[in-house]
Amino acid sequence: MPTDKSVIYSKNANVATVTLNRPEKCNAFTRPMIDAWHQSLLDAEADPNVRVIVLTGAGKAFCAGADIAQKDRSEQNGLERKNHLFRNVHRIALLMQRIDKPSIAAINGAARGAGFDMALMCDLRIMARSATLAESYINIGLIAGDGGAYYLPRLIGMPRALELFWTGRVVSAEEAEKIGIVNGIVDDDQLMDSAYKLARAIAAQPFEAIRTYKRAAYQGLGMSLEAHLDLVSSHLSVLRDTKEHRDKVAAFLHRKRT
Repeated sequence: MPTDKSVIYSKNANVATVTLNRPEKCNAFTRPMIDAWHQSLLDAEADPNVRVIVLTGAGKAFCAGADIAQKDRSEQNGLERKNHLFRNVHRIALLMQRIDKPSIAAINGAARGAGFDMALMCDLRIMARSATLAESYINIGLIAGDGGAYYLPRLIGMPRALELFWTGRVVSAEEAEKIGIVNGIVDDDQLMDSAYKLARAIAAQPFEAIRTYKRAAYQGLGMSLEAHLDLVSSHLSVLRDTKEHRDKVAAFLHRKRT
């Protein structure tokens, strides 16, 4: 359990919530915040009762990216800056990829730069109507350093992604839904209820199948069809032995007979 209060970890039934909690700084992250964030995800991964993870921000912003008021990294050389990213911020992306539990970003407000990338790390995204997104790195002569250039083209296609990278323009919730960045938009006061409703619906499904679906879908992005079909045939064979599968089949046959 993280002790840094810049991240709040909570759990209700089968859903864990990770809340970025520096509202006075638009939830811009620092090194201690990344440490707490990483620990929260480890806790959710290790807890057998957690089936879905929800990520959101406190206050009016989702996440403004890295806190530029931190120690100036211009004093570091290139290798030191690269290692700083890999050993700190990139831990979140790599852990999110490893965790085979569904994750939902509840985007409550502005998500900028690395904050946008953090939302893209989640499997699903629900967005408040007043919230906005921007890959704003270009405005300071940089590129997405936290996975944005990996995730966004896969999500919305290369031409649209490059336009957003090259212009750094702000994307409204309506446009984000239209071009496929988010799964849905809701009124601001309905955001968390909607996110938790979706989380509970997923958590209620057979859990081993949920986890296996996530692994198979992401692994399939880098596979040939032949390799993917070979993989899922193994997954299916294992899932047929699970109690959840047997119980669901028995319930279906019982309903059919009555």
